[in-house]
Amino acid sequence: MSPSDLSVIFAGGGTGGHLFPALAIAQALHRTHPGARSIFVCSQRPLDARILAGERIAEREIDFRPIPAQPVGLSPRRLFAFVRGWGGAVRASRAIMAEEKAAGRGVVVAAMGGFVAAPAVRAAVLEGCPAVMVNLDAVPGKANRWIAKRVDRVLTALPVKGREAWRCVGPIVREGAVARDGAMACRARLGLDPARPTLLVTGGSQGAQTINRLVTDRAHEGGLSGWQVIHQAGAGGADAVRAVYERAGVACVVEEFIRDMGTAWGAADLCVSRAGAGSVAEAWANRVPTLFLPYPFHRDGHQAANAMVLVRMGGAVLATDRIDPGANTRVVAPILQRLLVDAGERSRMRDALGTPGQASGAAQAAAALCECVFPA
Repeated sequence: MSPSDLSVIFAGGGTGGHLFPALAIAQALHRTHPGARSIFVCSQRPLDARILAGERIAEREIDFRPIPAQPVGLSPRRLFAFVRGWGGAVRASRAIMAEEKAAGRGVVVAAMGGFVAAPAVRAAVLEGCPAVMVNLDAVPGKANRWIAKRVDRVLTALPVKGREAWRCVGPIVREGAVARDGAMACRARLGLDPARPTLLVTGGSQGAQTINRLVTDRAHEGGLSGWQVIHQAGAGGADAVRAVYERAGVACVVEEFIRDMGTAWGAADLCVSRAGAGSVAEAWANRVPTLFLPYPFHRDGHQAANAMVLVRMGGAVLATDRIDPGANTRVVAPILQRLLVDAGERSRMRDALGTPGQASGAAQAAAALCECVFPA
């Protein structure tokens, strides 16, 4: 058996934050071991299929298998759904592993975190397959803390306080989220003015209504004069957001979900974003100065911790999403306006983010997965 006989089962889903890093690692694995097989075990949420069905690895469609995993919750209804889904998710994961083993392939599970990864790790233990957890956030969640005790090794994209034994591999970014051309070419590809400063707005793969409102209010009040906008608005939000920009005379590209994020990042002079691990990694890899507004309802504050990695470097600004539109206008809008006006500050922030192409986490993670089955 050789590394070409490797099957990696990527377990994660529910949000793009788990799926996009898995895609990045799968792409890196294919570059070094073209014969290796990548199978994506994901959730049954429509977003997972939407993301994975549109992706390719070496021009091949993604092999993805939804399983009935459910997030744990405290309410009786959610607890029942979790328990009911757990057994089916473990069985489905075991069946995939058994199928690959029966074909004479070496199997390793890449647990990308969250409620989909946990039953897959349990299945790996029962099937005797090695498993590696890929932690993405600066503060690991409950599922990852549970998973970390049951895997062969742990990789992390961001440093985690108190987890020095976890191997930090750096930003994990898929090929399609890294700009391939310069800013002017990227803007032209999107139908925008190649010479005009460009603001990228994204609330992550699912959008963020408070961020949508913050930036469109700026447009309505004339704060985006001289700028054009690329805006990922989330499901059902694109038409309303686009209408505000058009009324304000702001050139824009507005989509519910932007598939070609590499071109969007490449076009951007500044970004306003949530601070999921994927967004932080992409801003870092593309060297785009970013105003981060972490998701305000996470009790552990992991998105703020993610953003602080770039804030400490001097490449990002962190603000609190006040949720209330009026409060955001009073407190956050002046920060955004300062960044829009001060080209010197944006230039210093970009320089602080280092040199292009420093994101090598995907390649390191791919190598670690291979080593679990085929030690060097």
